[in-house]
Amino acid sequence: MREMFKKALSIILLSALMITCFGCSSKQNASSSPVTTITIAARDGSHSDIINAVKGDFEKENFCLVNVVPLSADDIHKTAIDDSSNAVGMYDVIMIDDPLMPEYIEKKIIQNLTQRGYLDDEDFVEKSKLLGKDPYPLGATYALPFSGNVQLVFYNEELVEDPSVLENWGSIYSKCQEINQSGKKGYAIRGQSGNPIVSDFLPILWAFGGDLFNEDGKLILDSPQSREALEFYCKLYQTGGNYSKDELVNAITTGEAAIALGWPSWFVSGEGSKASIAQIPGKKTASSQVLATGEIGNWLLGVTSNSANPELALKLATYLTSEEVQRKALEYGGVPTRKSIFRDSEVLSKYPYFEQLYSGTNNSRVRPRTTKWAQIEEIFGKELVSCIDGEKTVNDAIESSQEAIEELFDK
Repeated sequence: MREMFKKALSIILLSALMITCFGCSSKQNASSSPVTTITIAARDGSHSDIINAVKGDFEKENFCLVNVVPLSADDIHKTAIDDSSNAVGMYDVIMIDDPLMPEYIEKKIIQNLTQRGYLDDEDFVEKSKLLGKDPYPLGATYALPFSGNVQLVFYNEELVEDPSVLENWGSIYSKCQEINQSGKKGYAIRGQSGNPIVSDFLPILWAFGGDLFNEDGKLILDSPQSREALEFYCKLYQTGGNYSKDELVNAITTGEAAIALGWPSWFVSGEGSKASIAQIPGKKTASSQVLATGEIGNWLLGVTSNSANPELALKLATYLTSEEVQRKALEYGGVPTRKSIFRDSEVLSKYPYFEQLYSGTNNSRVRPRTTKWAQIEEIFGKELVSCIDGEKTVNDAIESSQEAIEELFDK
């Protein structure tokens, strides 16, 4: 009996040892196997912060690591183009400033997600959803809307007590003159060359009836409306000052300046908006025709054509733009792109400024859909800066812009 007990005990101990050894071996194999890493080139600042804050669940569910590389808008653009020539890209997902979509598609930098089996999500705000399509607005889907930005008026309510002055550009100018004469700055612009000043000026150009291209794609910048708009922009600038993005936000927040155009992602945080918000006026004066002036500027997520893990990359883009994740992102200053969130009464009670954002998005206007938009911004931006600095007249700046953009398309 004792011998049988010894044999049984030996078998049990041997079995336990084998299980332990096998278990350790399995753990070692699991830990030694490489973990899939998905790398995303993201806009630095709040956008990168949001992705880092919400990526944990995705990493756990998919046994992977999400590497967020924060870059400036210019660096994302340059890096995306440079990296597209590599057989396997550094990035699996890139964040896209929506006017650059045509260029990215022409250069085959991002994949056709419709061909990958992606089905459009009808919960996205329509104007945001369409930004990711090519041909715009009814083609295949190439990118998903991550951040719902549309330009709005941001103002300091201690300096602008009556928001009705924001209903047309003429009354805005009068108010800014009054504020300037009291010792404060009236209108703050973002007057750096390229994207900043072009984005800042376009809503005024549109409100004055001007544009860069007509519906047939013909360049029409050289027009009386453009000249009148630029003359007005220079006058408006004289009431205030020229600021970088962070300086502009601080100036409006602290009351150093009264009024500026801006993007919600600059002013909105998990605690709320840092300034009062209004729609960009579509009227030159109180009696003018109302025109669409709200410049939409969503940040989108696209899967690179040379991603080593395109299926997982698309899964990440879908996750980051999902309703669940967008709700989490609100705590970190996220700006949604989903109708269900904008219409949620509890969300609106906590973030009342979302009403302005949703309305602005639904009435927004896209920038010209051209593969050469980055070069146009560079050309036009330099001329606008020369004009506000007094180095060129309004007429010369408009004529030079028209000629240089025509040459760009002739190449």
